[in-house]
Amino acid sequence: MSSCSNCGLHELCIPTDLSADDLKRLDQLVYARRKLCRGEELYRAGDQFGAIYSIRSGSFKKEVALEDGRQQVIDFLMSGDVLGMDGIGTDRYSCNAVALEDSVVCVIPFVRLEAISREVRGLQHQFHRVMGREMVRHQAVKMLLGGARAGERVAAFLLTLSRRFEERGYSASEFILRMNREDIGSFLGIQLETVSRVLSQFHRDNLVAVMQKYIRILNAPGLRHVAGSMGEAQPATTAKALLAVSLPAHQDTKRAASKVSALGA
Repeated sequence: MSSCSNCGLHELCIPTDLSADDLKRLDQLVYARRKLCRGEELYRAGDQFGAIYSIRSGSFKKEVALEDGRQQVIDFLMSGDVLGMDGIGTDRYSCNAVALEDSVVCVIPFVRLEAISREVRGLQHQFHRVMGREMVRHQAVKMLLGGARAGERVAAFLLTLSRRFEERGYSASEFILRMNREDIGSFLGIQLETVSRVLSQFHRDNLVAVMQKYIRILNAPGLRHVAGSMGEAQPATTAKALLAVSLPAHQDTKRAASKVSALGA
């Protein structure tokens, strides 16, 4: 099993400027690698919380059950993202995490994270940063769904994916949608047919080239124009909005923050 320091995603997951000894301690964080097949669940809502999971390869969706039995997609995650932090505040995972493709995650037991954070300076700060990144993304989703038209939502969604791929060293203009149209619609709060219609319109307008799940952005400025301010929102702008708008699981977030603050105690 390769070490964290040799992982191509280490800059997204671990603190920078660590000593060789600290890097060795950090390698002890990962209990195991777990492989999941497409459609397999990493955990379900209500499962006992015990670990967080860093996505080494592949991608996932997070979903919750609605009262009518349907599943609502609430997030998409890819390599370098962390799953399972929704369980920190309540000791139970609050959603289902489902692999969108064959994927590998690094299993990080929370008790081990607590122990090693007392030894490795900077680890607690890094975990705060990861949690903050999650909160910013969740707030961006709320902004995305706040009264925008379908075309604006889809354009902003594509631009967000583009930016996230670029952060990971992949092409910002060409990528594969690992989620299906139904999942995109569920996430954006629009119908599957609307997603397909909007993508077809973008294709006709030469904003993007669409071939099933393959997307090529042809006119990024035009796509940003369609998205409006949503597609141009930067993390700092979204972070300011956190001061004015609380997250849905506000109390859980506070409890999680208190647990994380205790990591370095």
